[in-house]
Amino acid sequence: MHDIRAIRENPAAFDAALSRRGDAPMSSELLAVDAERRAKITAAEQAQADQKKAAKEVGAAKASGNEAEFERLRALVGDKKNEVAAMQNEAKELDAKLTDMLARIANAPADDVPDGADEDDNVEVSKWGAPAKFTFDPKEHYEIGGVAASMNFDTAAKISGARFVYLKGAVARIHRALAQFMINTHVDENGLTEINTPVLVRDEAMYGTDKLPKFAEDSYQTTNGWWLISTSEIPLTYSVAGDVLDARDLPIRMTAHSLCFRSEAGSAGRDTAGMLRQHQFEKVEMVSITHPDESDAEQKRMLKCAEGILEALGIPYRTVVLCTGDMGFGARRTFDIEAWLPGQNTYREISSVSTTGDFQARRMNARFKPADGGKPEYVHTLNGSGLAVGRCLIAVLENGQQEDGSVKLPDVLAPYLGGKTLLSADGVLI
Repeated sequence: MHDIRAIRENPAAFDAALSRRGDAPMSSELLAVDAERRAKITAAEQAQADQKKAAKEVGAAKASGNEAEFERLRALVGDKKNEVAAMQNEAKELDAKLTDMLARIANAPADDVPDGADEDDNVEVSKWGAPAKFTFDPKEHYEIGGVAASMNFDTAAKISGARFVYLKGAVARIHRALAQFMINTHVDENGLTEINTPVLVRDEAMYGTDKLPKFAEDSYQTTNGWWLISTSEIPLTYSVAGDVLDARDLPIRMTAHSLCFRSEAGSAGRDTAGMLRQHQFEKVEMVSITHPDESDAEQKRMLKCAEGILEALGIPYRTVVLCTGDMGFGARRTFDIEAWLPGQNTYREISSVSTTGDFQARRMNARFKPADGGKPEYVHTLNGSGLAVGRCLIAVLENGQQEDGSVKLPDVLAPYLGGKTLLSADGVLI
């Protein structure tokens, strides 16, 4: 959420940031509501002062026997009391209106984020590994011989409908092995603390992590008001809501492997084949809570953690910095990691690593006490996929496929697969 004081001080800079995202200027509209709200507060304070003054004079009028003045002052006290209540209510309503307006405005992009309209304007910053040259036409993941029997979309549709998958046997085990490998790497090598989070959260957690109010349709809500998480970023980040942390305890680095749920609103017709875009999926998430001075360096560190997973698996990838028109709502800067999928002959997103600055911290009032004293300041929050498990499974299967329908698996998964390194053409680990 944006700081209204900063908008008051430099409305032109605020509108310029919105313009970079392709949004219309908002400062004049916001400041008009803010001015009206502040005027109501000032008027309520003045009326309250008049009420107190009249209340003191009531007793003096009574004591002097001036009945007319006593009645006039008593009526004035009552009028001022009603006036104060009315103006306080109006100020409260205006405050709620201003807060709602601010909550729907995207974060300001960092100065070094490239300007652009959409994904075509994203800028490649690095590339790792060379796509394998096949002596045959590589298949998409769900068409590979050793995979097809264990990746059942018809059964999932019978149970749940479209955009679900039913994994079994060796493919289900490879999927589980990938998640275990990721979480172990982040804990043992990258120094993150593993958290097992709830997947049901309250409105406050969704709001604090900028998923509400703007993106309610992208998530699922239960009949009793809980929300199913779209990413464990939500419970991990919101764990510090309302806290005043000690600067010496920063950064806080967390990771979680969880189920995630997305309605995929607005994605009709996109990626309907295979398991690339699902309503239910698994992801290993990374979240860092940092000192503002350290957040840019922390984003680079998190990016290396995510890239390291793909390098260990031997999956070629490229990393791009998203332009202003393609960044997510809450992000100041986002790096996407795109894994090479030979079945599609293209790179596809497998991780996004974002810094939100103090955007989320303001919404959930998460602060820290500076080491040298002074008033508490807002922390910075960062999040990144480390990685999306299902998409990583796709990348492993497609990059390791052999002409006979078998799949050569990454050696780093062998400890999680009983030492086995090959998915046979008939779907058996050997």
